[in-house]
Amino acid sequence: MQPISKPPAAAPASAMTAMMAQTRDLELVIRHVLAGLGHGIHAGRERGAGVEFSEYRAYAPGDEWRRVDWKLLARADRYFVREAERDSHVATWLWLDATASMAEPSREINGVDKLWFARTVLACVAAIAQRQGDAFGLVICTDGKVEFTQASRGPRQLQRVLAALAKAKPEGRLPTAEVLKSNLHFARAPSMIFAASDFLDWPSPLSEALLRLRNMRHDVRLLTLRTQAEVDASFKSGAGYRDPERDDGLHRISNADRAYYKQQSRAHFDAVAGSCRQNNIVHYEARIEQPLSGVLRSWLQLTGARAK
Repeated sequence: MQPISKPPAAAPASAMTAMMAQTRDLELVIRHVLAGLGHGIHAGRERGAGVEFSEYRAYAPGDEWRRVDWKLLARADRYFVREAERDSHVATWLWLDATASMAEPSREINGVDKLWFARTVLACVAAIAQRQGDAFGLVICTDGKVEFTQASRGPRQLQRVLAALAKAKPEGRLPTAEVLKSNLHFARAPSMIFAASDFLDWPSPLSEALLRLRNMRHDVRLLTLRTQAEVDASFKSGAGYRDPERDDGLHRISNADRAYYKQQSRAHFDAVAGSCRQNNIVHYEARIEQPLSGVLRSWLQLTGARAK
């Protein structure tokens, strides 16, 4: 993905993002971001005894007699059942990476870091799910643990999820593969899973868990978050950086290192995107300096590539 351009009109959006990052009222931020968004998470439909006629099919043992078309029986001398469609309430799960690397801040917008951006986007998805009447829950990976807010519906559930998101801090490393595997029971019925992370490690226990969920026929959608400095390697020359999730010392980047860094970084995230395509996982890559509402809209609009 090419670095974003900086036309004069971009300044107000950055200023607004900075203002939103300073407030502790997630609901206020959600109202601003969702204003005029105009669409929901899904348009799921499932076959059943609904009100909108779809088609006929042959009667099968166990079908309800009230769904038999008696007029068609008189004409065809065979039992047929009226199939209809009704709205499906697909459970929505929000998955937040709250490990130490998510504390990486923007070097362009004060107060904005990866965790703030991820948690705010997921809060907006939760608000949309609540408006649609869907059940929704939250999974947070932080400091080697998995924290759950069980799926439910309604305004009180939204308050529980927002409170859990607001308390999340960027700590430690991802849980182990064994810990994550043992916790995948949360998504029993087919669900939509919205996961936000920097995916600096791929493959990783997190990627393995998400791929396993996809293989379980869940609709998995990933949001990869990067900073503009990470994209164009605009780190201060000679400055030292320490990986917060590893114990491998201090790293310095020189002007001579930038081209290699950008090449390796792009290769890594191309591999993430390629793995998602191979496994029919919706994937969107964004920078935390972009307008949050635009990132959310683009992520949700990938319904055409939604896993089936």
